[in-house]
Amino acid sequence: MDKRVGFIGLGIMGKPMALNLLKAGFEVTVYNRTAAKARQMVSQGAKKANSPREVAEETAIIITMVSDTPDVESVILGENGVIEGIKPDSVVIDMSTISPEATRRIAVRLKEKGAHLLDAPVSGGEQGAIAGTLSIMVGGDVEIFERCQPIFQALGKNIIHVGSNGMGQTVKLMNQILVAGTLNAVAEALIFAQKSGVNLEKAIDAVKGGAASSWQLVNLAPRIIKRDFQPGFMIDLMQKDLNLVMRTADEMKVALPVTSLIHQMYYSLQCAGEGKSGTQALVKALERLSGVQVGG
Repeated sequence: MDKRVGFIGLGIMGKPMALNLLKAGFEVTVYNRTAAKARQMVSQGAKKANSPREVAEETAIIITMVSDTPDVESVILGENGVIEGIKPDSVVIDMSTISPEATRRIAVRLKEKGAHLLDAPVSGGEQGAIAGTLSIMVGGDVEIFERCQPIFQALGKNIIHVGSNGMGQTVKLMNQILVAGTLNAVAEALIFAQKSGVNLEKAIDAVKGGAASSWQLVNLAPRIIKRDFQPGFMIDLMQKDLNLVMRTADEMKVALPVTSLIHQMYYSLQCAGEGKSGTQALVKALERLSGVQVGG
């Protein structure tokens, strides 16, 4: 396949993903709204573009990894966007987490230009982006998915085609329901254990080998105990995803009572200035309810 790849969005996730493509031998052209981040990538071997349009003019596969639905719509469909420079049979791989409905609209617009869209959101956080072990859930034409396998393999380990355009985003929202609910359970369990007086480290070791184990327990519970709330994934970004979950659930008339409550607890943390903290800071909202602080 063509080794020229464009990459738009060099944030916490995007930068290490672009670096992994360089390590895998791809020729990467990058664009970022904050130009300094793009210049940093040039020192690693990337080529800098001045607009998303220029990225599309120079590459046949364009990856977008930006914050929210309006950002994706802007870089793909906006002025000097990808759609203004895209060539027939090119592929846009959107690895952001955005609205499934918006994804389908973008796919239609690109198809009018003879191009293709894969929605391919990821799970695994900054650690997975750095290690190249992301889980990638992909919606779109299966033949285009197969064409792009070398790119996905440079970025992740669990790569699953889940259906047509929009289905990748739908599965990612399912993922966020599971992540939020599991992290809430971890936080509640730690508060329960703290109040009981049990040794928290030994308690985690005792349960993580059994049915209660989870990524959140293994990776985030030790950080909570140490009062380490630096982000691997920020509350602001989780709230963006949960907003999408609740909006989509409302459109489908699906009740999500626990997820709705967690969404409100994260909102309370945003109001308290915790939006840039890691998602594990959810424990702070629960601690206030019981008057108990975990670890420290």
